[in-house]
Amino acid sequence: MDVLKPHLSPILVRKAVEEALLEDLGRAGDITSNATIPEDAKAECVLASRENGVLAGLDLARAAFIAINPILEFKTQKQDCDRLKNGDVIAQISGNARAILAAERVALNFLMRMSGIATYTSQFADLIAHTKAKVCCTRKTVPGHRAFDKYAVKCGGGSNHRFGLDDAILIKDNHIAVAGGVGLAIERAKAYAGHLVKVEVEVDTLEQFEEALKAEPDVVLRDNMTNEQLSKAVQINAENNNGAVKLEASGNVNIDTVTGIAETGVDYISTLKITRAAPTLNVVLEIKIS
Repeated sequence: MDVLKPHLSPILVRKAVEEALLEDLGRAGDITSNATIPEDAKAECVLASRENGVLAGLDLARAAFIAINPILEFKTQKQDCDRLKNGDVIAQISGNARAILAAERVALNFLMRMSGIATYTSQFADLIAHTKAKVCCTRKTVPGHRAFDKYAVKCGGGSNHRFGLDDAILIKDNHIAVAGGVGLAIERAKAYAGHLVKVEVEVDTLEQFEEALKAEPDVVLRDNMTNEQLSKAVQINAENNNGAVKLEASGNVNIDTVTGIAETGVDYISTLKITRAAPTLNVVLEIKIS
């Protein structure tokens, strides 16, 4: 089965780009370009990668240029999710020089950050490709940019965890402490949730894990367990219900540990690293005055 590429809402793209342009242009616009470049000057340029990586954020880059001047010509050479090599041309842009320069930084900010997340995610995904595990992002994203961070994760071959507090139930240690126990918290959550809402519970010990399995949540998240403990949990799950409950690992997940965690047999590995620790991808705009 072909896997469809991720999609961003045009409304989200337009709103984010407009806010970023307003922030950058301020009250008077690009006074440097306005002071030094004739109003009718034309330019041709390319967006190009200066290192290997995975592309994400092209729609936002395009939207930034078009928002400044709708008649700018923006021709893509690559698409989001494409693997890039150093020197690859991503897009060609031509038209009013002032407009191109006014949109340049906003376009590059989105493109470099999102491509960096996609690239770093792909490194995690490649390391665990021989296992059944999927690397997932968390809600630990830059405020206001969650949809774009999570989109970039998908471009890099990762999976999305919940988008917010309203699309899945995740019972954490503080919920358990107030509720009065793992099993009771799960029972209440299942009674409250609609049939389309998944229920996940986070546990810290194998004792809590076994209690959680008896209450039959959809997913159990094991936090900060050793690989030996994770392997034991996978075995217990298989013996008790043929692995019907999905198992997720989190805590101490990084580029050096992710392979060992995946090889324990878990289904998902969640980490903030792919959205919060990803370096930006070096993308440049090279301009030629015509």
